[in-house]
Amino acid sequence: MTPSPKPNAKTLLVYALRHPETAPAFSLSEWDLLIRQARHADLLGRLGALIKARGLLDQVALQPRQHLISALRVADKIAQTARWEVRQIRAALAPLNAPVVILKGAAYTLMDLPIAPGRLFYDVDVMVPEASLVQAELLLKLHGWGSVKTSAYDQRYYRQWMHELPPMQHAARQTILDLHHNILPRTARFHPDAEQLLHNARADGGDVQLRVLAPQDMVLHSATHLFHEGESHHALRDLFDLDGLLRHFGADAVFWSGLVQRAQQLELARPLYYALRYTQRVFATPIPQDVCAAARASEPGRLTLTLMDTLCARGFRTPHPSCDDWLTSAARFALYVRGHWLRMPLHRLIPHLVHQALSTDSTE
Repeated sequence: MTPSPKPNAKTLLVYALRHPETAPAFSLSEWDLLIRQARHADLLGRLGALIKARGLLDQVALQPRQHLISALRVADKIAQTARWEVRQIRAALAPLNAPVVILKGAAYTLMDLPIAPGRLFYDVDVMVPEASLVQAELLLKLHGWGSVKTSAYDQRYYRQWMHELPPMQHAARQTILDLHHNILPRTARFHPDAEQLLHNARADGGDVQLRVLAPQDMVLHSATHLFHEGESHHALRDLFDLDGLLRHFGADAVFWSGLVQRAQQLELARPLYYALRYTQRVFATPIPQDVCAAARASEPGRLTLTLMDTLCARGFRTPHPSCDDWLTSAARFALYVRGHWLRMPLHRLIPHLVHQALSTDSTE
């Protein structure tokens, strides 16, 4: 593989993530910028974990090393809290005669995936069957969780249109819980079958009720979240998650053999195509050629693809002023609007965006 060119300000963080072995050679001025970029992207802990895993942390200059150690301690505390919180959620939902699937960051932590060390996340995402949603919400309320969103509009927005209930917060611990019944809203353009996701979910350890998504579904969920949410602030972090998931699960040839077919079954072939395209472009993720060829069956038209390439070239930059140009804000706004457009039909999207703009307690 051709080595990456020497980084400039716009490529510094991506270069460091791809080549953490080069970190000890960075100058203090490079570290000064790198630390600020990584903090903005919520990737400072991940960078520290990558350097530490290579046994190079002690070779980093003292000042930046202290920042890395601090970020690792924060991430370790978050992971410890998440594990404990999942146990409390599991206990609260014990009477539920249904699987309880842990999603995203908390799932990566429970599984001790390579992308978990140093990763920051701020809530626990849980998925249950839609038929069990009412009972699950009641059980959680009995154990101290209550809805964060109290307005009538927000309650209707989540309960009628979304794939999750309004966010819940524990009265004593102040932790946030998102209770899902699917991975895309009811109003979305694509409709993945939640029953298939739940059926393939795997038990966490010896607990048959507490589960995580199967490897292929975990990648598809990550891709769907990235390309349907339009959250530019975490776009680079989420793409780096995808790179790590593909590298880890891709060590098993069985994972690749059914990935595209699984995406087609769940109506998620397009976000998978984008995930493979942009992880390769940004992080040089190793993906078998036959998988890329099969994924191209879901490639959009040339005009759409050119537009996406232009938007994502800026959307996946580090979210820091040093990486912006005159088109960056417009590109990120366009991706934000695109995400909403995929999640809601136009006749609902426009009134929703107007309500968000006028509301002092916006839904998202």
